[in-house]
Amino acid sequence: MAALWWRRRRLPGAAGLCRTARALSGKPEYDLLVIGGGSGGLACAKEAAQFGRKVAVLDYVEPSPQGTKWGLGGTCVNVGCIPKKLMHQAALLGSALKDAQRYGWNIAHPVHHNWSEMAQAVQNYVKSLNWGHRVQLQDKKVKYFNVKGSFSDPHTIRGLTKGGKETILTAEKIVIATGGRPKYPTHVAGALEYGITSDDLFWLKESPGKTLVVGASYISLECAGFLTGIGLDTTVMMRSIPLRGFDQQMASLVTEYMESYGTKFLKKCIPTKVEKLESNRLHVTWKNTDSGTEEADSFDTVMWAVGRAPDTKALNLEAVGVKTNSETGKIIVDASEATSVPHIYAVGDITEFTGELRISTLELGIFDNVII
Repeated sequence: MAALWWRRRRLPGAAGLCRTARALSGKPEYDLLVIGGGSGGLACAKEAAQFGRKVAVLDYVEPSPQGTKWGLGGTCVNVGCIPKKLMHQAALLGSALKDAQRYGWNIAHPVHHNWSEMAQAVQNYVKSLNWGHRVQLQDKKVKYFNVKGSFSDPHTIRGLTKGGKETILTAEKIVIATGGRPKYPTHVAGALEYGITSDDLFWLKESPGKTLVVGASYISLECAGFLTGIGLDTTVMMRSIPLRGFDQQMASLVTEYMESYGTKFLKKCIPTKVEKLESNRLHVTWKNTDSGTEEADSFDTVMWAVGRAPDTKALNLEAVGVKTNSETGKIIVDASEATSVPHIYAVGDITEFTGELRISTLELGIFDNVII
């Protein structure tokens, strides 16, 4: 049936002829095709390969609005858990040095932190993980394509390289694991032009300096915490409550602890515009929703941490009938992580089922190879 269905289609050009030839053979090129080379996608691909399946992984990082890009491994490895924990460790070491003299260590004061040295070390470590993931895929005979994938039909993926070269791949089953990207508050003037997100912070070559972190999510508070810890003037702007969805007694303890260590908080405040000064500093204006007054200050860096959106727009999901939540853009899955199309699955933060921080059965394998 599949072969007859493909025969009826008009597929002009070389790519179409290749697809027709594969259709006539009656078998897709791969048993499993995974779109996304993050924690879930890589673990899924490697596990499937161990069962003797022919597997391919497609991974492509669209540069951030500020031009930041990275290698194979997804958010956790490149712009999430791993670099965050390493930079947090840098902050903890700084705190330990302040106490060391009382324990007999002869350390000259004041102690200064060098962002560039730390960033280079963190980035080198992350790049070693990128390479390690590529080696693991090769060892397990998983084919890796550095292309941006989108659906042409339910069993066919069209991949495009950075230079625009097209690759056509077919598979019996497909797993979508493209993860999410940070949101920008595009209604705030200057937000996109002058702000950064967690996609950029860990790849900065120079210190962010005096930093305003907008948002009160765990990403916001984690980043603000280590920025304060390495000695930077750091302010968190909160619209309402910290760590929405978490226990608020614990959330209050977190923010109180952070304040006691020097992180500043602007509570009940909403940014209205960001302007670049001649000095290259960023002049931020905001409204205090309690008093109704307008306030402003200047910062070296403004980081947005106002939520994340599923990276699904370029997949052409509507063409193959994969259902998404129209409000969130997330892919609707069942308990077995199957989408509305029986042979297409989705894992990780792009799915809507039991929450963003759940770890699926397909994702468990990643922790065998990463230092947490």
